Amino acid sequence: MANNQGRRRRFGSVRQLKSGRWQARYRDPETGQLRGAEETYATKTDAEVALTHIEADITRGQWANPDAGKLLFGAYAAAWLKERKLAARSRERNESVVRLYLLPTFGERPLSSITTAQVRAWRTRCLEKTGEPTVVKAYQIMRAILNTAVDDELIRRNPCRVKGADRYDVPERPVLTVSEVYAVADAIASRYRLLVLLAAFTGLRFGELAALRRRDIDPENAVLTVQRSQAEMQTGALLDKAPKSNAGIRPVAFPTELLPDVKLHLGAYAGTGRDGHVFRGSQGGRLRRSNFRDDWIKARKKAGITAIVHFHDLRHTGNTLAASGASLRELMTRMGHSTPRAALIYQHMVNGRDREIADRLGSMIRKERGGEES
Repeated sequence: MANNQGRRRRFGSVRQLKSGRWQARYRDPETGQLRGAEETYATKTDAEVALTHIEADITRGQWANPDAGKLLFGAYAAAWLKERKLAARSRERNESVVRLYLLPTFGERPLSSITTAQVRAWRTRCLEKTGEPTVVKAYQIMRAILNTAVDDELIRRNPCRVKGADRYDVPERPVLTVSEVYAVADAIASRYRLLVLLAAFTGLRFGELAALRRRDIDPENAVLTVQRSQAEMQTGALLDKAPKSNAGIRPVAFPTELLPDVKLHLGAYAGTGRDGHVFRGSQGGRLRRSNFRDDWIKARKKAGITAIVHFHDLRHTGNTLAASGASLRELMTRMGHSTPRAALIYQHMVNGRDREIADRLGSMIRKERGGEES
């Protein structure tokens, strides 16, 4: 049998260091320069086995430059955010989450050094002092950043592998009755009465209502068109942004029973001209969520509603009321969603068109307000 001792290896080499440990060396497939393996080994055999694995990875195209993973998470996250195509408000929110929740723990760590155990421990610490929705958002962003690092071949595997960390159970939100909606509408300042009624009976978001212009309302057909949404930045700046998806641009029918309120509001409180804002603040400026919140809380208490009901819950109320008689697709259209996930919450295997949905809501209003016989 031939003696293989002393034969030159076809790939790389091993050598013993002064410390007594063994090092595997090979040609970097990207630069052609000789480089040592990331770690040393107790025996020559261990070093040769490691060299075999490195050769196999290069042959299969799975070799990753060990130096790439030395890039710090903070620097990579900054570049990742810069390259993302995000709306201004979403960018601001993501940058805030990265700065407050990710950088303090991972900012100075090399990408390749981050482990699942470290991610799990970080999440546990965050949950002890921060609300779960915020922690979920931070985890989702970190996972997205590291998914890109995998695509960039900086790391082999995303360490964000904590089961269930990317979601949380949303608590059931309160649903107001028609009479409770009108109780709040009657209790709030008259300039905000229509805001409450449209939120409840069209399911529009606050930002969509705040961005409505006169030209977006068609009183003749009792339809309003959602074309934009108002966003309030942390600096206090207001801007109109396009909906998250094309589904967000949509016509929404409202009950004809609201027409008197619509006409009264347009005549008394809306801005002038076709581009005048339908809803404005008490001083005639842009309507701000932060300023409106106090008016909402006072009206809710004056109406005798003791439960903690946020203005956004009127959307939940409107979608719940509309679901009686609407198909899944119709609910998706009315709500402005491009996927059925949210609409499934309200859908009850029924049929109808948007005008019919609004008419059914109108029937509820007439019945509650005493304008329709049983």
